[in-house]
Amino acid sequence: MKFRIENDALGDIKVNDSVYWGAQTERSKNNFNIGDEKFSILFIKSYALVKQISAEVNAELGLLDIKIEQLIKRVTQEIIDEKLNIHFPLSIWQTGSGTQTNMNLNEVIANRANEIYGSKKGCKYPVHPNDHVNKSQSTNDSFSTAMNVSVVFAIYNQLINSIDELIKTFDEKSDKFMHIIKMGRTHLQDAVPISLGQEISAWSFQLKEAKNNIRDALKGVFYLAQGGTAVGTGLNAHSQYANKFAEKISYHTNLSFLSSKNKFASISSHDDLVFLSGSLSALATSLLKIVNDIRWLSSGPRGGLCEIFISANEPGSSIMPGKVNPTQAEAMSMICCQVIGNNMTVNMANSQGNFQLNVFKPVIIFNILQAILLLSDGMHSFNEKCAKSIKPNVKQLNLIKDRSLMLVTVLTPIIGYDNAAQAAKKAHADGSTLKEAVVSLKLMSDKKFDSLVKPELMVNLF
Repeated sequence: MKFRIENDALGDIKVNDSVYWGAQTERSKNNFNIGDEKFSILFIKSYALVKQISAEVNAELGLLDIKIEQLIKRVTQEIIDEKLNIHFPLSIWQTGSGTQTNMNLNEVIANRANEIYGSKKGCKYPVHPNDHVNKSQSTNDSFSTAMNVSVVFAIYNQLINSIDELIKTFDEKSDKFMHIIKMGRTHLQDAVPISLGQEISAWSFQLKEAKNNIRDALKGVFYLAQGGTAVGTGLNAHSQYANKFAEKISYHTNLSFLSSKNKFASISSHDDLVFLSGSLSALATSLLKIVNDIRWLSSGPRGGLCEIFISANEPGSSIMPGKVNPTQAEAMSMICCQVIGNNMTVNMANSQGNFQLNVFKPVIIFNILQAILLLSDGMHSFNEKCAKSIKPNVKQLNLIKDRSLMLVTVLTPIIGYDNAAQAAKKAHADGSTLKEAVVSLKLMSDKKFDSLVKPELMVNLF
């Protein structure tokens, strides 16, 4: 293996000559060999975009030579195009501000730019990682900005699409099954009738509300710390830098980013991401309820409710032949548990900021981006492999509905609550039908019962 010598403030260090990173990345790689959690490619690409826009702004303000700007932009585009993925090896578990990942970007961009120019890696000429790539920035504002930018990208490019797909499926199923009447349940006990379409409409509405909540929470994430430099004062950044950065990144992304109203807050805390994480956790609780409903409704095939059928995607047991399990619902359930746990981590990490800097940035962005990715992929998989396959078991739905004792509720205004309760108890005790119990107790005639107890009229469809 061929090595070269890179140097930083601590001195010289050997680096594999095939890689573009430099001394600070190498030290971090050696010092933090912890776990296998890495920064996502989306985050690295977002950070590269921050560097690219920063170079444009610095050049426009006359702070950066045009030739150096063009070299930086060329390399950052290579990163955005995922041509340099292997050169970002650092663990999430590093310095809490993300300094080493910022320097990883700076070093890779500088070394690759210098190689393109014709210089050797490690010479820091003509592009210097700190003086040029990191110009007008510190880790504290640029890492925070990359966090917000990557989250906005992940929400709009991944999560919203997956939510909309599942909403569409549930809306279609709700419309199709609206006139299929079934027994409702509260407390896992029999309740008054509901239509299968009405039941599914609740799932769709939950997702729509969750999407609205996510959009509302995302509003604060559009405010960027860039230009605040180390503590929020803007030291070493041009007075116009912050606003110009927000304008340019908005233009390049067609998204409405803004310069933070208070960069001291944007660097020392991530309340905006806490709100966003909370909305992701709320989505997870909704999904957990929905998929558990589907697990219950499809349980069986002979010992459960078996009110709906879902696709059989793979064998469910290594020992029981013919067994099929609701695996997509189970996977989605596990994802929801993970996302709820991620939210707790984000809350704890945000609470640990001290004075002018929150030094839990890597773990915050790791957990939020992981939550978004898991929810996005999980909902897409669940929709394609389970939700779209939902079919009613009409025979079973009718059988359970017709045996329901809670149909007596409709008689309460006529025979009174106590008499209705007596009839339900009698039917349950002796195994008779509700109709037989009502007639036996001489509460009304069988013809009167038939004229009143019509489940299809109890669900408010007409």
